[in-house]
Amino acid sequence: MKELRSDIERAGLDTLSGRKAPRARVLLIAGRPGTGRTALAEELLLQVADRYPDGALRTRLTAPDGTPVPTERVARDLLNALGLPAPAGESADDLTERLREGLSVRRVVLLLDDAGTAEHVDPLLPNTPDCLVVAVAEGPLTGIPDVRPCTLGGLDTKSALEFLTRHTGSVRITCDPRSAESLIELCGAEPAALEIAGGWLARRPKESVADLARQLHAQDDDGAAGTAGTALARTFRHSYASLAGPAARILRYLSLAPEGYVDPHTASALAGCSVSAARTTLDDFVTLGLVHAVDSRLPQYEVPGCLMPLLRGLTETLDRPAELQLARARMLERTVRLLTSCRAVTEPDGTPARKKLAGLPSALRFPDPAAAAEWLRVRQPALLAAARLAVADGELDTLARRLMSALVRALVAHRGTEAAAPELYGIHRLVLDVAERRNLPREKAAALLNLADLDAETGRTHEALARYRAALDAGRAAQDPYATGRAMESVGGAHQELGDWQRAADWYGRALAQRLTRGERSDAARLHGRIATVHTYAGRYGEALRGWRSAVAGYRKEGDVAAQARALSELARVQEYAGRPEESLHTCQEAVEWARQARDVRLQAALQLRLADTLERLGDPAAAKLHRGAAERMLGGEPVPGPVGGAPDVNPSEQATNTCEIRSASSEE
Repeated sequence: MKELRSDIERAGLDTLSGRKAPRARVLLIAGRPGTGRTALAEELLLQVADRYPDGALRTRLTAPDGTPVPTERVARDLLNALGLPAPAGESADDLTERLREGLSVRRVVLLLDDAGTAEHVDPLLPNTPDCLVVAVAEGPLTGIPDVRPCTLGGLDTKSALEFLTRHTGSVRITCDPRSAESLIELCGAEPAALEIAGGWLARRPKESVADLARQLHAQDDDGAAGTAGTALARTFRHSYASLAGPAARILRYLSLAPEGYVDPHTASALAGCSVSAARTTLDDFVTLGLVHAVDSRLPQYEVPGCLMPLLRGLTETLDRPAELQLARARMLERTVRLLTSCRAVTEPDGTPARKKLAGLPSALRFPDPAAAAEWLRVRQPALLAAARLAVADGELDTLARRLMSALVRALVAHRGTEAAAPELYGIHRLVLDVAERRNLPREKAAALLNLADLDAETGRTHEALARYRAALDAGRAAQDPYATGRAMESVGGAHQELGDWQRAADWYGRALAQRLTRGERSDAARLHGRIATVHTYAGRYGEALRGWRSAVAGYRKEGDVAAQARALSELARVQEYAGRPEESLHTCQEAVEWARQARDVRLQAALQLRLADTLERLGDPAAAKLHRGAAERMLGGEPVPGPVGGAPDVNPSEQATNTCEIRSASSEE
């Protein structure tokens, strides 16, 4: 700790050369997993917290299976922790640039745990000397300048004895200090190994420290040295061998837990035992130092990363592949049922979802929506990891598809589509991977449409257009009329967003022809409105008027009074643009009557404003004042503006629908 704190104050190469440091100081804590490197980093963060008032950020750069975490995901997590926007689907370069911009005006300390290479760390470094980066790695990060590693090995004997005493009490250590020192040597004085040894002794108060030292030493004497490997592996295998059969099986199967996160339901499903038995066993593992309890409102645990390779080695040796696959399937099935319950609890009483929820076991039900939302929030990283692992597995695609569908519905039910967009984007990409691998054109079309919608919402219109076209091809291959029509309409919308009115009208026309062929009159009326809107943007008011009249006729045939009133209001708007105020006045009056029948008060008020503005232009200010007063009364006394000058409010970048907002029209066009 002294060395690290002095390194913060050390003059860097830039300072010595007379230049201002362009980046944050990077401290590197190097050591093997299990040497306490992350614990040391966390303690350092606590000690320097007062110097960084904007707080501490933490992230892990390597997954428990040893694969690097994508920079895009790391940057997104850090942006979320800072409360900064991280648009769905944005590239890793754009996200890291957002992160550096956000950190440039803050004083934070950033912990990058389990860093693999300098290339993984470099994009995340803040471009300001006011921040501090603490990186934890197994070796040096060659490529990042001015970094001196603080290398960890084992604890000194005094510290190791104090560490053991926390678990065993002072009596057993004081009575036999030589055996305690021998045990420390056998554990390599590494904190992780000492914690497991201390946990074993804590659970066996009648065993002496000498007994444990002899047993660990015997592993070397009986020829097991080749398999025991490191001190941590030796200590772990000794603790594992002392477990009962069911507990040992649960421990082995924790290597299958997504990202090392496990709760009683996950352990129960993996091992095929009850939830209560799984929780009791997990609490025992915490005492034994084999898992760590996570500070959370819900029971949640984390498998130490240093133990993951050892657990995987046991499963590969002791369990058949079919058994492991069955355990994964049980875990995914349990997760699907929990997500279904999580969503169903948000439904009103008496709905089919609530009736189905009542038939589930009590362990799978949530008492209220708040409890379900909290569970979803706490478990979200593990749920997303479960989806990624299920897709990567390749043998459980049916369960993976069910899991992703349930996860999407739960996220939308509790957070809404907009708030959950970044997570939904990643899930839809996984759905697309499965659909392409399994040659499922219908699901491919759905995934492409969902991804394209999110691209369009975040301004990546060209990317959205390419995906909409790909979705159209997939919809045609699947002979899915809904996906085909939806894709054609969306292609038109993308061209409209890009200001290509001719192509937009053409694609809307193709979608309209399909709707008319299938007798879908309500959708056809809506498309008439979209075509009319595009013509309005292009200044082709004659064609726009024909389109809105067709939309009005379609809604009239469908008996949709509210939609008919809105279409009439848009028809009146175009008549104003076309310089036909008398026709607009008549159309507005008709629209007001239909809006009154539809009991749409806000639409009535908007139309009253349109009438008032039209009457102003026709030279009848008294009647205009009456209509404006009526609109004010409808809006609950809220003042309404009078006519204003300027151009008509026709913005090509708006998402065009047949329910455009009606505003007070201008006096100059």
